[in-house]
Amino acid sequence: MSVTERRRVSARRASLLGDQPGAFAVARFVRVTPMKARRVVDMVRGAQVDDALATLRFAPQAAAQTVYKILESAVANATTTESLERGTLVVSKARVDEGPMLKRFRPRAQGRATRILKRTSHITVVVQAADAAVAKSSRTAKNSGTGGSR
Repeated sequence: MSVTERRRVSARRASLLGDQPGAFAVARFVRVTPMKARRVVDMVRGAQVDDALATLRFAPQAAAQTVYKILESAVANATTTESLERGTLVVSKARVDEGPMLKRFRPRAQGRATRILKRTSHITVVVQAADAAVAKSSRTAKNSGTGGSR
């Protein structure tokens, strides 16, 4: 099913992809801190899918395994729903948002307690065909150019 045949488009898809062909996957409430997950996501943003998967497979960070699964899911979504070739896919967007924090308390000296915040993340990975991702980035570069002088 192509994008032109799609009748109803979710708001999330519209905000992530617009009318471009591509797919995305989201993992919510992942028990890894957003700062640590962003380190991993920054490694693969803009990379070819196969290169990104190889990078994630051998990355020492614990969050790499979760991001690997999300990227595999996004690729599967792109190949099945959008009929895109796996070899042409690029990680066009990848973002990590904060989820809710689990609040725990740790006993301290003299009857006190300190709060421990166990942070969670919402991780989103978007894959697009390489030509669509390049066209979109060049179009935004033209629009956001700061032409003129002061």
